[in-house]
Amino acid sequence: MREDFLLLNPGPVPLRQDVRQVMSEPMVSHRSAEFEAVYERAQDALDAVFERSSLDGTATTEGGTSLILNGTATMAMEAAVANLAGEDDEVVAVVNGKFGRRFKRIADRHADVTPVEFDWGQSVDPDAVADAVSDDTTVVTIVHNETSTGLLNPVPEVGEIAAEHDARFVVDGVTSIGGDEFLVDEWNVDVAITDAQKCLAAPPGLSALYATPQAQDAFDGDDAPFYEDLDWHLRKADSHQTPFTSAVPLFRGLAVAVEHIVDEGMPERISRHRRQSAAFRSAFTAMGLSPFPERNDVSEFSNTLTAISLPQTVRENPDAFFDAVEERGVSISGGQAHLGGEIFRVSNMGNLSDEQILRGVRTVGEAMLEAGENVDIEAGMASARERLR
Repeated sequence: MREDFLLLNPGPVPLRQDVRQVMSEPMVSHRSAEFEAVYERAQDALDAVFERSSLDGTATTEGGTSLILNGTATMAMEAAVANLAGEDDEVVAVVNGKFGRRFKRIADRHADVTPVEFDWGQSVDPDAVADAVSDDTTVVTIVHNETSTGLLNPVPEVGEIAAEHDARFVVDGVTSIGGDEFLVDEWNVDVAITDAQKCLAAPPGLSALYATPQAQDAFDGDDAPFYEDLDWHLRKADSHQTPFTSAVPLFRGLAVAVEHIVDEGMPERISRHRRQSAAFRSAFTAMGLSPFPERNDVSEFSNTLTAISLPQTVRENPDAFFDAVEERGVSISGGQAHLGGEIFRVSNMGNLSDEQILRGVRTVGEAMLEAGENVDIEAGMASARERLR
């Protein structure tokens, strides 16, 4: 692999040098004081990320607990649902993309699910959610930033609906937390979920969730999968441990990565992500390309992932476009499931520089030309530079 290979796919994202280095330190026991110190550092920094993801850095909640799980965010999603709902409980699952569908499929294994479904890329209609949620609803799930389509879903509006019916609100913030605004109390969130390999810019293999006191009171670990008993995880977290063997190198990398986020400051980090995503969108539009998702008055384009429709010329042979991107030492992603061959997706999650964003813009433009689509690369570059100023 070339030394300047650039990951612009929606995770895993590039890692800082010190994050990579710390993972190669000598092994220690996961029950040692050395490991407990690592867990504590990671948990303290995660608390700051979960609790202060606001535009001015003020606290959005307090009193909750961050838990680090030895598994990716799919594990955290299942743990949240399985600890809050049983087979006789209703879960209302909002679906408008792949990861909303995943939440629904997870909930189907543990509870009685009422889906509220929209076409992938279509905005969520809060009125349709309100029609589905009742006083008998135990949990409502939604994806904040639907990475499969590049759409930011109306979590505040759906959270208000859940709160009106005293349902626990579980939010997949996997590709927004650590890179965008996330207001736990204001949005009535009970459990917020994120993943190490996304905006946190840590190695893949770990996930984290933030449980409010109300969520913790509602957890029932006895009915959850043995490995995902969150009551047990909470007890062990008091001593900076996990119930089972921890992935020591990954915890080390996570601790360093999230401490960098605290040092940067969430307002600055949010502003950078929003500026860079705006640069991608404006650049591709200036080239003559079209955004994929459809917004309504309560939805926005993602601030960490840009999804663009492939032109008809490129759809006839999408591999030519993606191969041309890869040949230039850049990794982007296509569409998932039925969107394969219809869109491409570019991430700005983590710690990317503005120069790397501009490289991504030029790479896409050159690959489009090579695949037969006549785009205006220089117009795209100029528009991106203007947004990055």
